[in-house]
Amino acid sequence: MRHPTSFVLIFFGLLALWPVMSGSYGADLVAKIMIYALLALSLELLVGSTGLVCFGQAAFFGIGAYAAILLSPIDGSAPSLWLSLLSAIALASVYALAVGALSLRTQGVYFIMVTLAFSQMAYYVVHDTPLGGGTDGIYMYVKPTWGWVDLDKPAHMYGLIWLSLLMGFLFFSQLLRSPFGRALAGIRVNEQRMKATGFSVYPYKLAAFTLSGAMAGWAGYLFAIKDGFVNPELLSWHLSGAVLVMIILGGLGHMRGALLGAFAFALLQELFQSEAVFGNYAKHWHLSLGLAIMACVAFMPHGLVALPAQLRERLSGRKNHKASAAALEEQA
Repeated sequence: MRHPTSFVLIFFGLLALWPVMSGSYGADLVAKIMIYALLALSLELLVGSTGLVCFGQAAFFGIGAYAAILLSPIDGSAPSLWLSLLSAIALASVYALAVGALSLRTQGVYFIMVTLAFSQMAYYVVHDTPLGGGTDGIYMYVKPTWGWVDLDKPAHMYGLIWLSLLMGFLFFSQLLRSPFGRALAGIRVNEQRMKATGFSVYPYKLAAFTLSGAMAGWAGYLFAIKDGFVNPELLSWHLSGAVLVMIILGGLGHMRGALLGAFAFALLQELFQSEAVFGNYAKHWHLSLGLAIMACVAFMPHGLVALPAQLRERLSGRKNHKASAAALEEQA
């Protein structure tokens, strides 16, 4: 879609109406995908907008999820929604700030490996210590509350996730239009030229890294209170890789692409896991999903967000070819 405003109205309008049109399973599935879309937005800020390929985004996601449960009152009373949310975001931000302060002193593949190493460190802390319940994970028995909001009701939970995704998308969209966002774009295109013009790029990259970690922690918090359960797999490198695939599938450099990629990836996974469609072959869904992603990347190198423009170019090319052929026939 050409106009971001039209995209926002149509995309988020459809999401708002989805629970009315679908059953409880469909609403729960879309709620889960919206959480991953929020996580994809956080990574898009780094990879597509700043040019920093981070392979440790799952760590911030997992920290936000674990914080949602570990910071709950020990007496079993319902925690405050906004207090617990801000605490989870703050913890994810602090860890992102620490990781970014060290990892941003490297570049290229070394930056990727350092972020992966920090992510695995966080993974093993919750995996091998009693803090996170080990491999069994931990449960949330009482969900946060705020006024009349009751997160035990699926409609309220869905509304909170929908509002969070909308706020995250609008915030990052406005951020990228600001002078700060223009500086990030300059760093992505040519960091050395930015340095030559007098910009100190390190604070900009560190700020982007911290904001990205905060958004990922926000997504992790929503995941924890939605399912009421967390385990170490939320911090594994597999999730970081999956989110990276989402933003590539949607189209790097576009916040809309992160949303489209998250939905496309999750729906493809859901399709290939369906025994009703693929029968016994559904157990090999990883192979089918991999082949589908390879095909998408091959035929849509700029992602789903560029698909309408790609189709218009092909159609206009055919029209021009037909017009040229007709002109040659007339001359003949």
